Amino acid sequence: MTDKPEDTDQIANEITEAARVARETAERAEGTPQPGEGKKWPLTKIGIGIGSAALAAAVIYAARSRNKR
Repeated sequence: MTDKPEDTDQIANEITEAARVARETAERAEGTPQPGEGKKWPLTKIGIGIGSAALAAAVIYAARSRNKR
């Protein structure tokens, strides 16, 4: 068994159908974000916040050990 179209009308219908499916797929995908276009994390602000918290914890820990003497 071969999968050959029988005439030019059938070939044209298959091409038209493939084009319609491709167009519908593109229309459905319109407006959706592409991979890698997500919201960016504010890494600088997070890093400063973590660094400040670590520094504050170190100062509190150091002051705590001095008060026990």
